[in-house]
Amino acid sequence: MTADDVLGRIDDDDFPAYTMGRAADMLGTTQSFLRAIGEARLITPLRSPGGHRRYSRYQLRLAARARELVDQGTPVEAACRIVILEDQLKEARRINAEHRQAVGAGAPARRRAAAA
Repeated sequence: MTADDVLGRIDDDDFPAYTMGRAADMLGTTQSFLRAIGEARLITPLRSPGGHRRYSRYQLRLAARARELVDQGTPVEAACRIVILEDQLKEARRINAEHRQAVGAGAPARRRAAAA
């Protein structure tokens, strides 16, 4: 792996850069919490060649939101479902915005073609 490969991954939200211990420290939670949200299928950590769990920044954001809900009294399973639905809604809104932008950009060309 070259230095350019490593530098290219530093800003990659999906790169599994964090060990379970480091992820738990960053979130201020326990490793068992990370295992629990994995069992609830909120996140599926990637595995290192040695079999250790590795988490990405994207996964840590989801885990942090789940922890926030659990700290407010929401059961882990319900918190994970809420986070999944929030994430799906965010993605759907992004796709809709892209679609609206693409349709809006093509509208003047259609008007010119219809007028001809």
